[in-house]
Amino acid sequence: MDKNVRKLRSKDINPCIEESDGSQKCLDANNYDKNMCSAYFLRYKNCRKYWHNLMVNRRRDGVKPDMPTAEERQEILAAIGGKPY
Repeated sequence: MDKNVRKLRSKDINPCIEESDGSQKCLDANNYDKNMCSAYFLRYKNCRKYWHNLMVNRRRDGVKPDMPTAEERQEILAAIGGKPY
């Protein structure tokens, strides 16, 4: 597998793998009719926006690493009562 593909599939780097997979499965199931998958696309977009904002705030506050690890993200989501997107 290509290095960049592995990087995108890493749960520590990409917090929205689940949403990305959901979008792809929807497209596959609906013969690539994008209109049928708009809810999946919106969920993915909101996921990316949420984690990007969190990463920017951590970077501004000097917290390393910029993107929380998969375990830290699970704790963050549990603290706020689930996915906010």
